[in-house]
Amino acid sequence: MLPKEPPRRPQLGFVYVPPFRVQGLSVAGEESCVHLPEFDVAFDIGLCPRAALSARFVALTHGHMDHAAALSYYFSQRHFQGMGEGTVLCPKPLAAPIHKLMEAWVDIENQRTPYHVVAMEHEQEHEIKNNHVLRAFDTVHTVPSQGFVLVEKRSKLKEEFVGQPQEKLKELRQNGTEITRVLDVPLVCYTGDTAWGRHFDRDDVLNARILITECTFMESGHRKRAGIGRHLHLDHVVDLIERSNAETIILTHLSRRTGMNEVRRTLSQTLSDEQLARVRVLMDNRTNREVYERQVTEAEALSDGASGT
Repeated sequence: MLPKEPPRRPQLGFVYVPPFRVQGLSVAGEESCVHLPEFDVAFDIGLCPRAALSARFVALTHGHMDHAAALSYYFSQRHFQGMGEGTVLCPKPLAAPIHKLMEAWVDIENQRTPYHVVAMEHEQEHEIKNNHVLRAFDTVHTVPSQGFVLVEKRSKLKEEFVGQPQEKLKELRQNGTEITRVLDVPLVCYTGDTAWGRHFDRDDVLNARILITECTFMESGHRKRAGIGRHLHLDHVVDLIERSNAETIILTHLSRRTGMNEVRRTLSQTLSDEQLARVRVLMDNRTNREVYERQVTEAEALSDGASGT
């Protein structure tokens, strides 16, 4: 009898929320890395899917190995491939251990890899692109942990100056009058591994356009297990979905013990049709492919209509 082929690496999950791509791998206890190519950022690094190497920033939520194992490899490969120095944003208690990790690799490899560590505190912001920052917020897990919100800083004319002619606005600026205010627009929230807590009451979490949240446990009898490991159960996620204003809510960190057919069935039985239309599972490649194919068809139809063909 012939032996079976070795198991293959899972295909990257892919969700398109125009104009942003959300791609990566996330399986509880094995690996988690969620990459946003348009923003040059990866949330966690897992086993570092090749596509994630292009991210200039890694927002590391906590130090568990399934989220952080490939950090040194990420730094090394970016340098080896001439992609520039990699930067990790991490909870402050992890900064020193990461430096120790990279020093250990100097002894192992007999060479030094360039890298950069930014120790993040609660509410601290770090600019990743023009007018775009990552804001850290403390979460609740078995080790020091943070979630991140990707925020766009938009300059908006103050209400008292709306309708004023451009000549008047120019004159006010020249005289030193501040005529604009900065508006924070939360685009993407990534919770990382976390238990339920007050951080889910945050405006930037609830109002993010894309909410990426773990949902480790789904089975009805596993809520206690979720509490022990300080993870979320589907019951918590349903509450979050009801309160969130997100256009799209992406579920990550599901366990292999729950097959994807069971995941689809449970969600369809638990959520309303309106809620279900907003929810995607990162690793549900079949459903995500079907949705993307519809998006492609609709985009081609709009393009043909605009061109008159």
